[in-house]
Amino acid sequence: MQPTLMLAEGAPAPVVFASATGLLSYMWLLIAVPAVSALILLVTGRWADKWGHWLGCASVLFSFLLGAGMFFELRDLPNRAVQQELYSFIPVGNLQVDFGFLFDPLTACFVLLITGVGFLIHVYATGYMAHDEGRRRFFGYFNLFIAAMLLLVLGNNYVMLYFGWEGVGLASYLLISFWYGRPSAATAGKKAFIMNRIGDAGLVLGIFLMFAQLGSVNYDVVFSNAGLLPSTTVLVLGLLLLLGACGKSGQFPLQAWLPDAMEGPTPVSALIHAATMVTAGVYLIARSNPIFSANLTLETVVVSVGALTLLLGCIIGSAKDDIKRVLAWSTVSQIGYMFLGVGLGGGAYALAIIHLLAHGFFKANMFLGAGSVMHGMNDQVDIRRFGALWKYMKITWLTFMMGWLAIIGIPPLSGFFTKEPIIVAAFARPGWTGWLYGLAALIGAGLTAFYMTRLFILTFHGPKRWTTAKEGSVDQHPHESPLVMTIPLIFLALGSIFAGMLMATPVAEWLTPVLGPPTEEHPKMGHLAITVLSLVLTVAGAGLAYALFRKGTALAPQPAGPVVTAARNNLYTDAFNEAVFEKPGKWLTRALVFVDNKGVDGLVNGLAALVGGGSGRLRRLQTGFVRSYALSMLLGGVLVLGAFVAVQLGWMG
Repeated sequence: MQPTLMLAEGAPAPVVFASATGLLSYMWLLIAVPAVSALILLVTGRWADKWGHWLGCASVLFSFLLGAGMFFELRDLPNRAVQQELYSFIPVGNLQVDFGFLFDPLTACFVLLITGVGFLIHVYATGYMAHDEGRRRFFGYFNLFIAAMLLLVLGNNYVMLYFGWEGVGLASYLLISFWYGRPSAATAGKKAFIMNRIGDAGLVLGIFLMFAQLGSVNYDVVFSNAGLLPSTTVLVLGLLLLLGACGKSGQFPLQAWLPDAMEGPTPVSALIHAATMVTAGVYLIARSNPIFSANLTLETVVVSVGALTLLLGCIIGSAKDDIKRVLAWSTVSQIGYMFLGVGLGGGAYALAIIHLLAHGFFKANMFLGAGSVMHGMNDQVDIRRFGALWKYMKITWLTFMMGWLAIIGIPPLSGFFTKEPIIVAAFARPGWTGWLYGLAALIGAGLTAFYMTRLFILTFHGPKRWTTAKEGSVDQHPHESPLVMTIPLIFLALGSIFAGMLMATPVAEWLTPVLGPPTEEHPKMGHLAITVLSLVLTVAGAGLAYALFRKGTALAPQPAGPVVTAARNNLYTDAFNEAVFEKPGKWLTRALVFVDNKGVDGLVNGLAALVGGGSGRLRRLQTGFVRSYALSMLLGGVLVLGAFVAVQLGWMG
């Protein structure tokens, strides 16, 4: 049952979605199958050790095939949007929230990305986790993650989105801290969980504000009436949603958890950073585009966060030596490009989603490639200790190369077709801000080429810098990964090559019912000039990295200038959080503990001591001798008689 909402005169009627029929009426199975698989894997114990990982893969493959069938069925519908309401979930007074799903073009894109790339990562993980005793538990968490992310994108209201949002947060904590015996992994899991709770607080407050102002949290009602809200209310609502998006997508100022998430197994890094969790913030803003488009200041804040974060990620990534952390900061930067796109509004919403889809392929490709390198190098992660690996790991080298060329935007690979339009759209922003955000995106392109080329060259080329059993304490004998790991790499490499080329125009048109039609951009400079300048900066950045690192790099820490030192220390963002939030929080906690111990407990314990001490002294009067009691009674009687006489004499006087 829909909540009653009094619409202002002239207000547009709520959007009406068609009811699900045919294959689309089974969209609940998209979530149920991986969720049931997770339950089976987590409760059956060691009995499922031999086959549990294949059940986990099969459940995600089922969801992918079902999602693909729904995609083709949706394509033939006139309005391309259906919803399914299963039952009334929260019927409390005026708050009526249904347990319902929405399948539209935006949902379809995310469902196929989550299940398609997620399935390849699952298959890869069967080989990567083959010798881990907790593999069954790992795949249970993996399936739980997929189910939660699907719930997030399939919900037809913000409460359903929030349940999926929190489910993803729980699953990410379990996966990041999967090797909880390692203190670094346990700490990283807690850090991710706590920092995401900060963002989640913003999201839940935004949901409360929606209900207070509109009487509903359903997408159709909220979006139809967002333009009727006061400008200040829209701004506050958008900022609260943005805070949630920044937490989940690792954007400034809540980006610190995301690189530390590398402490989990490498397939976790690929799933979190490529196809699922970090894309949730972009999805939230894209889904809420009527809210963000209703306030220009709000759009400016979003695009500013994206521009700042993409530069921050590039600068820090240039100074890291851990192969997975370089890729992690790369993800921070690439999600920054997506925030830049959704912040620009209009047709740029679709550009951000297209880049998100292509990023899912080439970033998963590189993360799994990094895992393949670690598999062949005895879990070594320091790129300064690699070199010449292309001779020993040719499939990993070739597939990683496709991801590298795609992310730096070399035509005709996917990144060129998805990132360049965002740069053009940034230059098309009115006024001087177009120059500001456009130049930030261009500088980011050059820096991306530099640090990703540095990563590629130090890992696969140059002189051998790894050790053997005779040369050092760690025996490293690089070798190619098994087929169960390299076949997913090949599929992802193909996506890295062709995804952008094939998706750019069709996806923009496909998303028109949700995000609006593509628009013709008119940047400060011509399209060709921006493209040429971007390619020049890309080639320059890649060439500089090749010149500096083609012969390898020193293994011992080298003296560095202030910029490199700052980048190695994450531009002091962690130190800032520690100084501004963590230490004051510790001081406040200690002060409250002191007040509790000395104040509250002191008062309670003091009263108890007073009563106990007084009772002990009064107990001494109980002697057990009758003559003592008689004497006491006599003295009491004398005192009473004396008092009576004194009173009488006073009256007579």
